[in-house]
This record gives sequence, structure tokens and C-alpha cells, in this order.
Amino acid sequence: MEKESEKQKRLDVILQSPSYRQADKDIDFIGHDDTRGVRLQIDYQKAEGLLREHNVRHTIVVFGGTRITEPEAARKDLEELQQSLGARSGDPELEQRCAVAERVLAKSHYYDVSREFARLVSEHSEHAERGRLVVMTGGGPGIMEAANRGAFDAGARNVGLNITLPHEQVPNPYVTPELCFRFHYFALRKLHFLLRARALVAFPGGYGTMDELFETLTLVQTRKIQPVPVVLVGESYWRRMVDFDFMVDEGVIDPEDRDLFWYEETAQGVWDSILRWHEANGSPLVKNK
Repeated sequence: MEKESEKQKRLDVILQSPSYRQADKDIDFIGHDDTRGVRLQIDYQKAEGLLREHNVRHTIVVFGGTRITEPEAARKDLEELQQSLGARSGDPELEQRCAVAERVLAKSHYYDVSREFARLVSEHSEHAERGRLVVMTGGGPGIMEAANRGAFDAGARNVGLNITLPHEQVPNPYVTPELCFRFHYFALRKLHFLLRARALVAFPGGYGTMDELFETLTLVQTRKIQPVPVVLVGESYWRRMVDFDFMVDEGVIDPEDRDLFWYEETAQGVWDSILRWHEANGSPLVKNK
């Protein structure tokens, strides 16, 4: 007769085998290449379910540089670098950092513009749309923080779509907690940016801002989504960043593609132009259904 201890040893091996793990609790299995489709689905579904649960039906999406801080912080950073440069005069790396800090300070007023714009949107929504129109950002620092903060100032809900990155990114503290999400896939995050969008507002930024902007313009150009107003804040920045007229002249886009967006400088100007666009197109800012 076999000893109970031998049976228990074999049973322990079975219980510890990866194959015995319950599938939905097996992180190694869920992370396998063959289950990528499942991960894509749940990356989409969690945010979708919660946005519906909280009745987030329409959004104004705000993009912009993570490194554009509020003026006081930008000024402090520059002053600290200038003090360091004073002690290490001629240091080429410090000189370069000072030059960049000066440019960031010059753009820091966009933080205030973003904050004020989000406040305007949020106050309108709370008074006229019963909170059904909310500001949505990537949930990070810089311009995104400013927009979430503007909604927070107005006492309004706002959404942040964070994403897992190699260098850990944390949400800014102004996102509504129950509407702050973290995605694994950029593709699903982008999908949620546009599913409920009633406008896209792009402030000066880098690769991420350009990525979101051009994807939106491409989807509108190719009629994969219904047109939405696209506003570029800071004409001098954007004209130097991208020569759209050159693209028309070169024949790589049509002249009407240049009309898929326009430039604005102030928060009120951005908000008024979005309202005019919807009025001219006969599309209510917030749909009843």
C-alpha cells in the first residue's frame, strides 16, 4: 500500500503546476502572446464600462506637452539653472539647459490658457449640459494637468487616460479619481480619446501630441470618423512645427485638408470657435441620444 506522504508529494506537485492555475488568475498565461486579443478586449472594456456607468457621454479632448509647467514653476527652474551656470560659467550642457528652460518659460502661459479653457468648458457643461460634457486628457503633467485642474477648479468631473510607460508615469492630482484610467495599449487609449470627442484642442507639445493630432486629422480626412473641430493653440509654434501649406504645395494633401483645423490663442477664443463650428455644422455640442 502506497504511503500517504508519497501521495501528498505528488498532489503538491500537481497543485503547484502552472497548468493548474485558474486561467483568470494566471498572470503568466494572460501575458502570453496567444492571449493578446483578450488583453486588448479588457483594456478597452474596463474604461468603457466605467465611462458608461458614470454617464460620460461627450468629451472635449486636450493634448499638449508634459514639460510645459505653470509659469511660476518654469520661472523657478530657469532661475535655479542660471544660478548654477553662474557658478560654472561656460559649461555647454548647462548653457543648453538654460536655453531650453527659457523656451519652456516662454510657453508656460499656455498652462494658464489650458486651465482657463477647461474651466470654461466645465462651467458651461455644469450649467447647460447637466455635466454630460467633460474634459478628457492623457492624465499626465504639463498641459494635461492644467486642463484637469481647470475642470477641478470648476468643481466638475474630468477624465484622465494614463498609460503604463517604461519610465513610470503617474496621474496628475486633479483627475476625478473614479474617472482616472491606466492603459497598457496606446491603441485602446487612442480609441477612448476619440469615441466621445466633440472637439480636439492641441497645445504645443512633442511626439505624443503630434501623434494624437495627426491620427485625428487622418481619421477625419479619410472619413473613418465624423468630423470634429480641431483647434491648434499657439499659431507661431504650430506654423514652425509643421508647414501645412508646404504639404498642400507639394500635393501630398488637398487644399481642403488644410481646413480640417484652425489656430487660436486664448481660452475664450478656443471655446467660442468650437461653439461656432458646431452651430455652423448643425451638430449640437451634446447629443440627446
